[in-house]
Amino acid sequence: MSTLHTELEDNATGNATRDTRQRLVERLRLFWEARKLLCGAFLLGALASLGFALLIPSRYEATTQLMPPDGQSGSGMAMLSALAGRAGGLGGVAGDLLGVKNSGALFVGILESRTVQDRLIEQFDLRRIYHAAKMEDARAALAAHTRIAEDRKSGIIAVTVTDHDPRLAAAMAQSYVDELDRLVEQVSTSAARRERIFLEERLRAVKQDLDSAAHKFSVFASKNTAIDIPAQSKAMVEAAATLEGQLIAAEAELHGLEAMYTEQNVRVRSLRARVTELRAQLGKMGGESGTSAAPSSETDASLYPAIRQLPLLGVTYADLYRQTKIQETVYELLTQQYELAKVQEAKEVPSVKVLDAAVVPTKKSFPPRGLLTVTGAAIAFLAICAWILIRQAWEGIDPKDPGKQFATEIAGAFRADVLRLAPAGAALMQMLARVRGLSKSSKNSPPEHEEEKLADAADLARAARNGLGQA
Repeated sequence: MSTLHTELEDNATGNATRDTRQRLVERLRLFWEARKLLCGAFLLGALASLGFALLIPSRYEATTQLMPPDGQSGSGMAMLSALAGRAGGLGGVAGDLLGVKNSGALFVGILESRTVQDRLIEQFDLRRIYHAAKMEDARAALAAHTRIAEDRKSGIIAVTVTDHDPRLAAAMAQSYVDELDRLVEQVSTSAARRERIFLEERLRAVKQDLDSAAHKFSVFASKNTAIDIPAQSKAMVEAAATLEGQLIAAEAELHGLEAMYTEQNVRVRSLRARVTELRAQLGKMGGESGTSAAPSSETDASLYPAIRQLPLLGVTYADLYRQTKIQETVYELLTQQYELAKVQEAKEVPSVKVLDAAVVPTKKSFPPRGLLTVTGAAIAFLAICAWILIRQAWEGIDPKDPGKQFATEIAGAFRADVLRLAPAGAALMQMLARVRGLSKSSKNSPPEHEEEKLADAADLARAARNGLGQA
């Protein structure tokens, strides 16, 4: 019994295989018989696809590649970055919470920002090129023509711009790098930048204080002839002692001469005049009562202040000198710190390093005309094959089949409607053509032909009504 069952199964399998092979051969024979149609469809599809591909404007791609940004500045930030890298996913979350940023993602965000897009739109007049009436449409078109990607493994950032003009594509790709460099420096919020800004403000304030102190000191020194009070005091005391000694010697000599000669003697009178002059000079240097505290060039030709004024002038001089030196010291220290902050800021600001600069492309990136031609030819070939199979299947259906009869009725009704509407459509097209011709020639036509043109227009309208009535 089992042997008989097995034989029946083998026979059924063999019959099914023979039926499948027979159907395959029949279809291949059907395609062979329609080989001319298939070849024509293939060639027609290839020509049509090639013509369509030639009508599509060529596009060019210009790419700029940027090196991965430098690591985070500072030992603390480097340690947090290393911990974040070792801890995996939890380290990434901790890095986000602690403020450890990915400079590569930061660069991509800046390149895709509205500020960069607006600068490029204004620089290259992209609203006119993209035929965008509004700024939002121009941004959307620029985003569609730009591709910015960061490689996860190497960290290299690629900026690709697509445009019909290869030079414009290269210029826009390079402009992305320039705008990125400018914005990174502009929006940097590092500690060194904040310190540098603070030191700039302090330097301006200290510079004003230093100028004010130096001006006050110079005015005081010029007004009181106080060049160097300690040195001037020493010189004044030494000069006063010398004059005092000369005066004592002159007075002693004068007493000796008065004892021997009369007052009208020439030597006595000369020595008395000298004693008087020495007393006057000592009086000026000592600042006797009646002398001004601030000698003037008009009343006193002395180059130094009086000895009695030296203590008061010394206090004021020392105070002004101390203020000036303090401001100078502060200014020098702030200048040194400012230069160090500028160096540190340059280290902390992520630098934009170009790996491959954008060059003018010479090979188009779109459309792939060969692929489009082959695809169009293949689609036309497959469509004709499907049509052949559908036609064979349709012819194999029994003409009395209700579905086939219903489909035939629908096709016949549609064909009849098309045939009825064809004359009306032709009449309307002819009427429109003649009306255009009349409108163009009406400007140069003489007045006697106006009635003839009106009659022609009436005939055209009548013909159109007749065609629509038949429809």
